Amino acid sequence: MVRPIMKDPLFLARPSLPATADDLALEQDLRDTLAVHADECVGMAANMIGSLRRVIIFDDDGVPAVMFNPEILKASEPYEAEEGCLSLSGRRRTLRYRSIRVRYQTRELKTRVKTFTGRTAQIIQHEIDHCSGILI
Repeated sequence: MVRPIMKDPLFLARPSLPATADDLALEQDLRDTLAVHADECVGMAANMIGSLRRVIIFDDDGVPAVMFNPEILKASEPYEAEEGCLSLSGRRRTLRYRSIRVRYQTRELKTRVKTFTGRTAQIIQHEIDHCSGILI
């Protein structure tokens, strides 16, 4: 189901709770909502659609990918980036890393660890910031 985009900075600044099996439906809501905004958005966190759960979706080289409870384990090669956000107006500067190692859960809540680089790594960092209540 396509859900409205949350724009309230006080809500977005709240850290999200861990996702559980009860939150699996968020995956489809994130997929549907991202598809509607694909021309202006490459990733979303569940709080952007009004749910304070640690679930993100991101463009992984043209394929939407979902992570439950993502956590960055390692980051290397810092650089300064400028990013915009569908939930907030304007663009802001932030520190990002070219390579990140992420632990997350699949839809089946199986734990995985994977390294991401480049643009995909930047998108994931932005969405994990959302989960932590960090506004970019």
